[in-house]
Amino acid sequence: MMNNFKAIKLNKLFLSLFLLVSILHSKTNQDILSNNKLDYLNYLEDENKENSEKLEKDWINPISLSLAKNFGEDYDTNQVRIGINQSIFKNGGIYKAIKYAKSLYRYNKLDIENTKKNLIKDAYVLLFNIHITDLNIKKNELLLKNNNINIDIKKEQIFSGLLDTSYLDNAILESNKTKNNLVELKYKKIELNNTFKNLSNVDYKTFSLPKLTLNNKKEFLKNNLNLLKLKANIENKKYIWEMARTQYLPTLNVKYDYLKYFDIHNKHKIKHSSTTNYGLVLNIPLDFRSFNVIEAQKISYLKNKLNFQNKLIEEENLFKTKLAKLDMIKSKKQIAQDDYKLYESLLKVMKEEQNAGTKTSNEIDILLNSQRLKSIDLDIYELEEQIELLILYSKLQ
Repeated sequence: MMNNFKAIKLNKLFLSLFLLVSILHSKTNQDILSNNKLDYLNYLEDENKENSEKLEKDWINPISLSLAKNFGEDYDTNQVRIGINQSIFKNGGIYKAIKYAKSLYRYNKLDIENTKKNLIKDAYVLLFNIHITDLNIKKNELLLKNNNINIDIKKEQIFSGLLDTSYLDNAILESNKTKNNLVELKYKKIELNNTFKNLSNVDYKTFSLPKLTLNNKKEFLKNNLNLLKLKANIENKKYIWEMARTQYLPTLNVKYDYLKYFDIHNKHKIKHSSTTNYGLVLNIPLDFRSFNVIEAQKISYLKNKLNFQNKLIEEENLFKTKLAKLDMIKSKKQIAQDDYKLYESLLKVMKEEQNAGTKTSNEIDILLNSQRLKSIDLDIYELEEQIELLILYSKLQ
């Protein structure tokens, strides 16, 4: 038993700070999500791709094509018109617009990945909590065994005149408290399992729990999805600012207009003609709001740069907080391990005394159950530790 406890201990947990996940089963981490959730995420990715490609082409004006037919008393007129009015120079605005489209695609892609990671994290947190609840149910079942043994002991002591009934009343109250805890835990498991089914269409028992470890702080911050999203957003705001400046600079358009029409008399063509116009158009926008528009976009860009620095501090402090909690759980594990060893030594002594006739089997059963309780505590602490690591892992690209 103790060798198993040593195996689950994370060696040198605080020497490095980057999360690496290793799933101990054949399923990938996203397989925990239901097909509907995965399909929804795939639609988001497809939508992002199409919107990005559309945005890259937004600087290209549509070709105007019109067909008209006019009806007259003596003859009808058919008319065909093709018109083009396309910017070919916008002082860098076209280039910035294309760069903005690509940057927005990257931002949305990171946002979708962040959504996926959070769904996976939520599913696994539920999975861990279901297993923790199972362990707490086992723990309370052992406590109930001890309570029942304690009640039997108190009864014997009362009948022997060694105790009054108040001790038995307290033992019964403690037993009822444990029974109520069991009822609540069983309901909690049902609640957690139903919530888990909102995200996954597989039985929670078919999934082995992942094993997470810690490594390298620098890589954690470098691959942090929240920080990467903010960097991409800063890039977006920069391009928007630059496009706002080019919006009020001279632009050069090429213009082409083709018109063809012909008249029909008694269903026979009797006259037709066509005209073609083309040239260049120089537009010089004059807008008294231009300074305010450009400055507003510049402020938005600078504001997002500052927001990135604030978020960087938050992520670093979150990491420190999680490390502190992991350290607390590690201390609790050590205490439980020490208690386990103590019960081990006490059991050895009490079994010798039982053989000598000085200890009863009830006393040994209570001690044995108490040792098992510490074993369950160790398993619970291990799962709680994994939940904290999972929260950090979910932030990584």
